[in-house]
Amino acid sequence: MTDTISEATGATGAGAPTETADVIVVGAGPGGSATAAYLAMAGLDVLLLEKTAFPREKVCGDGLTPRAVKELITLGIPTPEEDGWIKNHGLRIIGGGMRLALPWPDLASFPPYGLVRTRQDFDDILAKHAVKHGARLRESTNVTGPVLDAKGSIVGVTAKAVDEKGRSTGPELRYAAPLVVAADGNSSRLSLSMGREKREDRPMGVAVRTYYTSPRHDDDYLESWLELWSTDESGKKVLLPGYGWIFGVGDGTSNVGLGILNTSSAFGKTDYKDVMRRWVATMPEDWTYNDETMVGPIRGAALPMGFNRQPHYDNGLLLVGDAGGMVNPFNGEGIAYAMESGRLAAEVIAQAFARGTDAQRERVLQSYPKVMADALGGYYTLGRYFAKMIGNPEVMRLATKYGLPRTTLMKFLLKVMANLAEPHGGDASDRLITALSKMAPDA
Repeated sequence: MTDTISEATGATGAGAPTETADVIVVGAGPGGSATAAYLAMAGLDVLLLEKTAFPREKVCGDGLTPRAVKELITLGIPTPEEDGWIKNHGLRIIGGGMRLALPWPDLASFPPYGLVRTRQDFDDILAKHAVKHGARLRESTNVTGPVLDAKGSIVGVTAKAVDEKGRSTGPELRYAAPLVVAADGNSSRLSLSMGREKREDRPMGVAVRTYYTSPRHDDDYLESWLELWSTDESGKKVLLPGYGWIFGVGDGTSNVGLGILNTSSAFGKTDYKDVMRRWVATMPEDWTYNDETMVGPIRGAALPMGFNRQPHYDNGLLLVGDAGGMVNPFNGEGIAYAMESGRLAAEVIAQAFARGTDAQRERVLQSYPKVMADALGGYYTLGRYFAKMIGNPEVMRLATKYGLPRTTLMKFLLKVMANLAEPHGGDASDRLITALSKMAPDA
């Protein structure tokens, strides 16, 4: 270990490091904090670098499916309602003139409930959990680039301390470690600096959301709108692009948002904030979704889907969460997969650091892309096909018209889209979903 770190301090363009560690994790979102927590539990020295200061806001729907709740339970995060965790019991689907409430399935592998928690609270809780287990968190530390050794492998990062507006407040900082985890989100500047561009053959989404003061703040179902309707100047109904959601946050507000996929012809050509305003203007007045009750601006974010950045490990840099394009193409969910990838990455890393030589450690780290492909590759391939289909308005219209009235079919689709199939045993629908995922080629 010492030899490796000493190599890092003499790497290209590097001076004496500010700090050293076994593993540097860049980004303290759900993926980065989960990775750091698990690694610290495994006894590794972990440095967690976050460019902002907690608590901080992130654009998100704030809704956690049972798959995400399972990851919270596994990580050891308590979620009592008295601490602000809002339970939900299922998904309410609205479209084709119908409202269909589907309870979350009761399975052995996943809890039968979801949660809602704002990202401003959620990310802070996860980062503190990592610190509690021994990770060293450095907030307001903006990573500016990699430090490379003579072979082109990353052996550390450069960074700058920044203020709340992102302005540098001091000299360049250098951190050294034989392994760096990129958990720096969709843009992942660290991945780009190592030559890992996004794959253009993968789905990409854009989502916008805001909060409204509303009596619906305590709704115990997540709500998904398959169609977004408005009216034109003549009063004629018009179908807007995208899909929408409404999640009660429990604090007097609702999280209201919409998303659109790049498989839609309207992608990149639409004023999403205008779509949001036109959509909510059609809602019942007693829901109080209007400009007067809006809490904060409408904000947007990209949703990188289906492993759109690869390889997930090479040259000392390992990717988790949005940095590796791990958002679910079926439903735009990212938190569950960020945490899941963090858990799987930590298992691989802990095994790698238990090996006696650098060559043995590298061989274990090289297995990480296959671990992720086995876990999610086939399922994400199915999701890519799904994203292509629903990008066609006619397919979406027919699916809404003929699918929603069939409750059994919709229960099956809920399991598919939320990735809640029982992996071992289960009923016929679970076995079918598992078989389809295994049959599909890795993403």
